[in-house]
Amino acid sequence: MSRFVTSVSALAMLALAPAALSSAAYANDKLVELSKSDENWVMPGKNYDSNNYSELKQINKSNVKQLRPAWTFSTGLLNGHEGAPLVVDGKMYIHTSFPNNTFALGLDDPGTILWQDKPKQNPAARAVACCDLVNRGLAYWPGDGKTPALILKTQLDGNVAALNAETGETVWKVENSDIKVGSTLTIAPYVVKDKVIIGSSGAELGVRGYLTAYDVKTGAQVWRAYATGPDKDLLLADDFNVKNAHYGQKGLGTGTWEGDAWKIGGGTNWGWYAYDPGTNLIYFGTGNPAPWNETMRPGDNKWTMTIFGRDADTGEAKFGYQKTPHDEWDYAGVNVMMLSDQKDKDGKSRKLLTHPDRNGIVYTLDRTDGSLVSANKLDDTVNVFKSVDLKTGQPVRDPEYGTRMDHLAKDICPSAMGYHNQGHDSYDPKRELFFMGINHICMDWEPFMLPYRAGQFFVGATLNMYPGPKGDRQNYEGLGQIKAYNAITGDYKWEKMERFAVWGGTMATAGDLVFYGTLDGYLKARDSDTGDLLWKFKIPSGAIGYPMTYTHKGTQYVAIYYGVGGWPGVGLVFDLADPTAGLGAVGAFKKLANYTQMGGGVVVFSLDGKGPYDDPNVGEWKSAAK
Repeated sequence: MSRFVTSVSALAMLALAPAALSSAAYANDKLVELSKSDENWVMPGKNYDSNNYSELKQINKSNVKQLRPAWTFSTGLLNGHEGAPLVVDGKMYIHTSFPNNTFALGLDDPGTILWQDKPKQNPAARAVACCDLVNRGLAYWPGDGKTPALILKTQLDGNVAALNAETGETVWKVENSDIKVGSTLTIAPYVVKDKVIIGSSGAELGVRGYLTAYDVKTGAQVWRAYATGPDKDLLLADDFNVKNAHYGQKGLGTGTWEGDAWKIGGGTNWGWYAYDPGTNLIYFGTGNPAPWNETMRPGDNKWTMTIFGRDADTGEAKFGYQKTPHDEWDYAGVNVMMLSDQKDKDGKSRKLLTHPDRNGIVYTLDRTDGSLVSANKLDDTVNVFKSVDLKTGQPVRDPEYGTRMDHLAKDICPSAMGYHNQGHDSYDPKRELFFMGINHICMDWEPFMLPYRAGQFFVGATLNMYPGPKGDRQNYEGLGQIKAYNAITGDYKWEKMERFAVWGGTMATAGDLVFYGTLDGYLKARDSDTGDLLWKFKIPSGAIGYPMTYTHKGTQYVAIYYGVGGWPGVGLVFDLADPTAGLGAVGAFKKLANYTQMGGGVVVFSLDGKGPYDDPNVGEWKSAAK
């Protein structure tokens, strides 16, 4: 009887499969269509290539000096605001730091809040958040006729929620992470077909990292893939790394760890994703191993610090390239993944993935199989590695900057913050240039031994940070750069120094412009070809998010979150003075409080400030009395 029921169930599933596939395809096609529209910004990175590039050119380098604020919105929260808003079908969706409020505004009259979601969370989540109470954004699913369009959000307390995009009502909610062991959520959800992809945070507390796919309509878990452990937990495909066996294949998620250290081994992923419908692969990076003290975890510690290509339907890993085996410096490899189609040096057209890593190297891989195409230093001051061997994929270490026990390593470049961190960068396909916001920070590192205790910080190192060699170390300024990079030639077309790290990332447009925010509170626009600074505006607080752009009723707008915080702002946010506090950030950014203060919100710009309130009657109260 049970076999009969199973057979009938299987047949029913087969009968329903075409409809299910059609629904998933429709949702995915609709999302791709929306991402190409000038009126919308429907996902982190603008599109599945995650290139933060817009074809809009109403605002261009000849008229950018005319940019003025059109309208603003305060979120009412003071902690750091990372990521960018979404714009879909005439509405802007805004997210905040903890407690992860969400607001929907109508673009005809953004002074009226259409709906707001203010979840009640366990305040204990704040105590196990690594680096401020940030959140990196929202995701949108366009609906399928049965399930309404959804706004997906993550909460610091580990929950994922789906909200009705029209009403804000909660459609479903599911727990992804357990704050009792230090696992939180700061990542922006990522929608692919009928799934929402969610990462994890907490490597600094010994959390074992994983990536989870949920059914976007119900919240049911579809698959979960870990970064460390047995192959079955890692969901390694039968042909995993078949084109690059030298990267390593089976049995290494446990075999490159001592004993059961992989169970508390880190490898969380809280950064940015990309997706290629052609390969059906999701691309992302896993983070640092735990603890930071390398002496406590012998081995290569796979598959932390790895660029993965995973099948969107099954979660199976087709390839994994570990950039920093046995990481010694907290170079969490979760940074942005940007896709492009370019010709390599041999003139062969290739599907590429480019990833600027915290370890000071910018990598370009063939995204079909993970083959390494190029690996160049983000800045010539990188000293932990002499180079990367393109044949083996291995970095060539300089032992002088290792972090072994009973050794104070000095002038390590980059610092644990990396020469790149969570910022979402951009790619201009016309120029074949990547515009990257860079940290220029070095450090001294002294390790110490410590036990693992669930839910407590599991780091094992004391850090002092300061500007890199090109900065002003005496005055603690010159902590950042912005650069234009060609991944095929390895050349930098231009580079400019900044007072502080360019933490939030960049946006490029067909108007020959690169926009980005700064920690000291400016939105800036540079010439894409020369890097010349063409315009800037002082926003209310430092920016740790990236700009986005859209049109509404024929007018192009540029929007950015303000709200200083994140790892570079922990000293300011929590009023800390010890230079080693905040995992070393307090000392590096000791001057930040002289230039900006806390406060969160959105500023929206247009040419001459043109906007909905050009008509002063918009939004006015009208009496019902005659």
